[in-house]
Amino acid sequence: MALFEAVDITKQFGNLTALDRVSISVPAKCIYGLLGPN
Repeated sequence: MALFEAVDITKQFGNLTALDRVSISVPAKCIYGLLGPN
């Protein structure tokens, strides 16, 4: 069972596609971290 799930996320900045149909699922009792610039 997923505690958090995002499916088919797409993000564009003008003509630049930063994310193209990205999916992520975080199961319960797991710790995940996303690092990068704000």
